[in-house]
Amino acid sequence: MTYTTGFLLGLIQALGEFLPISSSAHLALWPFFAGTVYQGLAFDVLLHLATLIAVVAYFYKDLIKLTKQGLTAPKSEDGRLFWFIGLATIPAAVAGYFLDDLAENTFRNPLLIACTLIVFALVLWCADHYNKKQNADKKPTGLILFLIGCAQMLAIVPGVSRSGITISAALFLGLTRVTSARISFLLSIPIIAGAAVLKLKDLSFADINGPLLCGFFTALIVGWLTIKFLMRFISKHNFNAFVYYRIALGILIFALCLIK
Repeated sequence: MTYTTGFLLGLIQALGEFLPISSSAHLALWPFFAGTVYQGLAFDVLLHLATLIAVVAYFYKDLIKLTKQGLTAPKSEDGRLFWFIGLATIPAAVAGYFLDDLAENTFRNPLLIACTLIVFALVLWCADHYNKKQNADKKPTGLILFLIGCAQMLAIVPGVSRSGITISAALFLGLTRVTSARISFLLSIPIIAGAAVLKLKDLSFADINGPLLCGFFTALIVGWLTIKFLMRFISKHNFNAFVYYRIALGILIFALCLIK
């Protein structure tokens, strides 16, 4: 792996993990477009750790507050949210445990990715434009968080997008764009951490080199900036730009598959 490849893959991970465009799809498509091979376990682990640090760094004040309230005042609003997030993580954790092999092999088919990119782009568009129940005062209840967590299970399939499907579910359930994104990011923390920990046991530190570290720091820095950008962007704009991008990418994949 070259430094350029490390940088580009770190960039893809950071943008795809937090924007509703699917990092797993882009990383799976990298060999398809670039004509290279899978980047390896060490790089996967470092990218997960980088994005985990990025989201924790951005929301550290929220995390401290939620954790403190969850442990000392579990019946308070933030205390309940802390435990609700933990409960909502269970469905995706179960899906990841049982379907990991399929996710790493069968689900990485370019045609399947093209379909999921387009279909779930339309789901996001519908959630954003046709849900008239958004309420600035509505709070994420335990049931709402659990339903969003169940939707997060679908993100095991590349192209669905973890952030995209959780934001869509939150919008359908009546939360605002900003609240939906915040919940999506908070839900990502235990999932990303779990994925990194599971793979960490198989990591050999002898595999870590300069290009991998370049990808790590790229994903870390760009990941933090991406979260900051998205939270500001959706406070004033809708998700159309991401919907159009997903559809265009899906059509491009179909066209390339036909040519090949």
